[in-house]
Amino acid sequence: TSWNEGEDFPSLGIGHFIWYRENQEEAFVESFPLLLSFYESRNVPLPDWITRLPNHDSPWQSRAQFHAELESPRMIELRNFLNDTRAVQVQFIVQRMRESLAALLAASTRPHQVAQIFHDIANASAPTGMYALIDYVNFKGSGTSESERYKGAGWGLLQVLDNLLDTRTDGALMSQFADSARFILQRRVNNAPPERGEERWLLGWNNRIATYESTVGR
Repeated sequence: TSWNEGEDFPSLGIGHFIWYRENQEEAFVESFPLLLSFYESRNVPLPDWITRLPNHDSPWQSRAQFHAELESPRMIELRNFLNDTRAVQVQFIVQRMRESLAALLAASTRPHQVAQIFHDIANASAPTGMYALIDYVNFKGSGTSESERYKGAGWGLLQVLDNLLDTRTDGALMSQFADSARFILQRRVNNAPPERGEERWLLGWNNRIATYESTVGR
């Protein structure tokens, strides 16, 4: 359970799923309510206080309030619940990746090429390629949401694959995928509103992307 400085929402669980309060509008796709619905579809009982929330909206109105309640009974219950259901969260993350392909193809101007490179990556350096796809969709989204744009440019998997289509060589595919992801995230930082100060997160993002090339096969 965390609420990062410079953000206006908490990030929860192993996937850092974001949770908005009532009537909150942000550029980023909200993922925690989707996870709650996934729990319900798997008949996993939610903490009672969550089931009582109208529309599954976050109860915290500010970062200060969130941190003031870090050791409250409901926050402790939430952490225990998320810790005990990590396997379900993994299932949810994998499902998001599987469902992303249809959206990628629908949004792409080069659907056949995107489908091919998606499958090339999925089968590269097993299990590294599949892990990279699963992680990036959870990490930065599919890239199909029109709200997730700075200066008209997105930063999701679709943008990484599109860039890779334009730059691919005969070299190691996972290294090229990682390079493409780094390029897209650097572009996001360059395009972000200065007040967000997103450069502070770039090192951590790049460290995460480095795990995609831990096996550099083709």
